[in-house]
Amino acid sequence: MSRHLTVVPSPDSTPDGPDELWSINDAAAYLRIPPGTLYQWRHRRKGPPAFKVGKHLRYDPAAVRAWVLGQVA
Repeated sequence: MSRHLTVVPSPDSTPDGPDELWSINDAAAYLRIPPGTLYQWRHRRKGPPAFKVGKHLRYDPAAVRAWVLGQVA
């Protein structure tokens, strides 16, 4: 039996560096969840903080990481 491993590129490995804002797809890849889940969380006022730049949602990588650490009980 063979197992398949899916490698998700880390948003930290972008050429622009770790200080760039993440798109919803970047944040979803980091959290390993579908982007739709982030939209639902935002609608329900849950999940990591996001803000709009024009019509696009953006995430601060440090805020996403802090949110993840805050979820650990």
